[in-house]
Amino acid sequence: MRFIRRSTDGYSFIELVVATFIISILASAALPLARVSMKRQKEMECHRYLREMRLAIDKFKEAADRGQIAAQELAFGGDNYPKDLQQLVNGVVYANDATGVRHPYLRRIPIDPLTGAADWGLRSYQDKPDTTSWGGQSVFDVYTKAQGKGLDGTKYRDW
Repeated sequence: MRFIRRSTDGYSFIELVVATFIISILASAALPLARVSMKRQKEMECHRYLREMRLAIDKFKEAADRGQIAAQELAFGGDNYPKDLQQLVNGVVYANDATGVRHPYLRRIPIDPLTGAADWGLRSYQDKPDTTSWGGQSVFDVYTKAQGKGLDGTKYRDW
């Protein structure tokens, strides 16, 4: 008597249920990691934009302190800081430049990745360090208006 072994193609229903269950467990474990990764990416982008704008403010201040920027471009009582962020985009005329060409410090005002708007918090040199409103004299510092805390535990506003 010969036994003939039949080959079965495919999977049984129980094998499919077990495989689906294992895949769903792995997917549910990966979802929180994806959320943290997205949040980390937005925070890194926010840090980069803040650093870029602060560097532009510092370069403007250095040029103004050296007397390279025309007097009409400077904010009255602003201690050689820009009037607003838009002035960094529009550019300034240098004091000894007869051509009148404007030299920008930023290409554009970046969009805050945490809030989704180009609405950044501004601080004037004359403002108190803990103030939440801008005095309007000049732009000494910039910060995000996003609420909450970052992955490192610090408030977004304190970046």
